[in-house]
Amino acid sequence: MKLVKIALMTFVLAGITLVYTSCGNHAQAANEQGKEYTSAYICPMHCDGSGSEEMGQCPVCGMDYVANENYQPTDEAAHEEDDHSGHDHDGHDHEGHDHSGHDHQQ
Repeated sequence: MKLVKIALMTFVLAGITLVYTSCGNHAQAANEQGKEYTSAYICPMHCDGSGSEEMGQCPVCGMDYVANENYQPTDEAAHEEDDHSGHDHDGHDHEGHDHSGHDHQQ
């Protein structure tokens, strides 16, 4: 019976160690600064030199890129998203913010 308790405790400690170390690896990966971690699309294996702003394949291992859930666009990329070309602004007066025709009283 004593041998079963020792084996069980060893198994539990090994499991806790495994969980603790695997969670630490994810936190470390989130703090990486290379293109393979910060691009919009990244290689699941985070190969050196991989990562792109467009879908594609990793030039190192050939795996398909996946969307980076931690992606934060640079100032240039964020500015491109704010581009108003192609939007219809008829009826909007952006100078002085004319809100005629809108009832803001309750």
